[in-house]
Amino acid sequence: MSVTHQEPNYMAVFYSLAVLTAVEIGVAYMRFLPLLVMGAMLIILALAKAALVGMYFMHLKFEKRTLGIIAMTPLILCTLLILALLPDLTGTNRKSAATAVAHAPQEEAALQADAQQDAAQ
Repeated sequence: MSVTHQEPNYMAVFYSLAVLTAVEIGVAYMRFLPLLVMGAMLIILALAKAALVGMYFMHLKFEKRTLGIIAMTPLILCTLLILALLPDLTGTNRKSAATAVAHAPQEEAALQADAQQDAAQ
């Protein structure tokens, strides 16, 4: 189904993308920002650029809303996957209750040996 629509101002979109890219470079050189804030700002800017490209260069703005929802689905799934895997990616050591109980006497003996060695010196 072909529906005619007014051609968007592609140069305005291009200049918007150029400005967003310049802002991204500026944010990357702001060393005083905390790393989390810098990362969040860069992700937001990248999402804005992806939205502009999707809407105007991929013509999603002129399609039915359902097609836009289908295009957004991978982004939502990736976000959920990252949030679900984030605890595993932090690299913290975790012990299960059974492992902690099994190793507790050995760790306690090692601590006592270290304490006796320190006392002997």
